[in-house]
Amino acid sequence: MGKQTIVPFGPQHPVLPEPIHLDLVLEDEKVVQAIPSIGFIHRGLEKLVEKKEFTEYVYVAERICGICSFVHGMGYCQAIEQLMQIELPPRAVYLRTMWSELSRIHSHLLWLGLLADGFGFESLFMHSWKLREYVLDIFEATTGGRVIFSVCKVGGLRRDVQTEMLIKINQTLGELEKELKELAGVFLEDSSVKSRLVGVGTVSAQQAFDLGAVGPCARASGVGQDLRSTGYAAYGKLNFSPIVDTAGDCYARTDVRVKEVFQSIDLIRQVLGAMPEGEVAIKLTGTPNGETSVRLEQPRGEVYYYARGNGTKFLERYRVRTPTFANIPFLVKALEGCELADVPMIVLSIDPCISCTER
Repeated sequence: MGKQTIVPFGPQHPVLPEPIHLDLVLEDEKVVQAIPSIGFIHRGLEKLVEKKEFTEYVYVAERICGICSFVHGMGYCQAIEQLMQIELPPRAVYLRTMWSELSRIHSHLLWLGLLADGFGFESLFMHSWKLREYVLDIFEATTGGRVIFSVCKVGGLRRDVQTEMLIKINQTLGELEKELKELAGVFLEDSSVKSRLVGVGTVSAQQAFDLGAVGPCARASGVGQDLRSTGYAAYGKLNFSPIVDTAGDCYARTDVRVKEVFQSIDLIRQVLGAMPEGEVAIKLTGTPNGETSVRLEQPRGEVYYYARGNGTKFLERYRVRTPTFANIPFLVKALEGCELADVPMIVLSIDPCISCTER
């Protein structure tokens, strides 16, 4: 065994300006071990359920993360609705599903841009974020927000989307898909991109499963797990099957996310084609009592929500387990044996969101 050196990576790093720290144990230029440290920040968001009424807390839940904000709000509402045995109007369910898939497109395009920036392909980075503006414009037109939307509430939605707007969304998706095909060709076919991603940070299907990996990280290693397959919201009425790759490297994780963007466009079209008429919210009666848990599919993977009520307007406990937290053991495994120069690519490939993890 050669001489070992410990190199700190983060919490301030051009690739990952987020509060996670990795101690990289090196032999020459090879990483033999990565030791993660999380928990630099305690935001106290879960504790706030004791101070905010259960109908108001949805605003806090959305602020767990700016990129994943819609599904965090939806997940909280779904947990309370399950606790109170509330059945939503069908139109609200379909609109929530539409916004969930728009969030996935927005998140994946943001990540593709950051990946391109990570290996120095600046024009590819700018083009990825330019396409993301299509989705943010849809969010702004339908919810009034571009980052925090505040459109979900316990019992449905705060606002409806007019038919004319739904038609316009369909047209915008057509324009996005056309430009996305060109972008996908660069990410998946360009030799300079492949040279940085193929064979880097490989994790097998068995290792991914044993480590509890979720989302595109698990699916890129051959673990076909996607919570949308359980049929929550309107997914049970849509034609859907998880996108899986088997290579388990950074390129496979990129491939899965690129294909998921196209899949999300298809799912939104299915939602728009089957959109029911009617109300988007019901009137609430009563308060949450008992305990429940909900599992949803965030853009980064499975997110778990636990809620416990005591019959008052304040919850006793609310707990969130985010996909990045679940993927940190996967990241540590992917870093073992890699070159130091490949560390930024591997870290980026799990699409880390420490904001979600540090609640």
